[in-house]
Amino acid sequence: MESYLHYVLAPQMLNGLALGISVILVALGLTIIFGLLDVINMSHGEFYAIGAFGALALSLSGMNYWVLIALVPLLMIPLGIITERYLIRRVYDGADRHVTTLLVTFGLGLILEDILKILFGPNTHRPANPLPGATDLFGIVIPTYRLFLIAIGAVVILAVTFVVYRTRLGAIVRAASFDRNMAASLGVRVGWVYSGAFAFGVTLAGLAGVLLAPVYSVFPTMGRDFILLAFTVVIVGGLGSIWGAVIAGIFLTQVQAISSLVISPVWADPIVFGVMVLVLMFRPQGLFGRMGHA
Repeated sequence: MESYLHYVLAPQMLNGLALGISVILVALGLTIIFGLLDVINMSHGEFYAIGAFGALALSLSGMNYWVLIALVPLLMIPLGIITERYLIRRVYDGADRHVTTLLVTFGLGLILEDILKILFGPNTHRPANPLPGATDLFGIVIPTYRLFLIAIGAVVILAVTFVVYRTRLGAIVRAASFDRNMAASLGVRVGWVYSGAFAFGVTLAGLAGVLLAPVYSVFPTMGRDFILLAFTVVIVGGLGSIWGAVIAGIFLTQVQAISSLVISPVWADPIVFGVMVLVLMFRPQGLFGRMGHA
């Protein structure tokens, strides 16, 4: 029993943690965009895919992977600003803004997916692993790159929560989210705050794409598959709750990882979605959300 826990369960839980960190990065972007703009961004998965394909394209050109980790998220910033200012902003002030923005971002996602197919083709790609090999961690052997993924992801998550809750910039963002008119009357440039928040959420998705590119295959529809899990994390954690997304992301990916050891991996995703259904039945606002608004 002890050997099973040490050599089977523990490595599986660490692999699930690596996936959970990546899912949280994407879910945090969704949470920030919804919490401030009140927009459910259905194209968020495609921004995640753009980050992965950006890393793939630049790595094929000979650029060092460690440079890509910083460069690709920076390139996502103007893409997010342009999307918010010239597309989302035109529709989210209407009476039916939730439905309208959902449809607009869903259509944007389809367009971005087709652009990726045109540029890179439908085939699957796999960037080179920048940290090959495995590391012995307290007797548990785990791929070195996954340990790096856990470490850098945890640093980014802590940095995001610090900025949002402990800095003046975070206070401005939360003030604009609570009452945009009051914030504007106090001199806050609400339009730029909204653009920056959307760009920041998109940047987190792009960063997750860069980090996961060497682990999982890169293909045009990867965003559609991954975003389902990210949305599940956001719903279970509570729309707009950053800590809810973090806790739900770790919990659900551990459920997925451990259940795949006990039953067929085919049933791992349905179990995760089943947890989401149970949460919606007994606590519709999510574990850490507030009734009426996240």
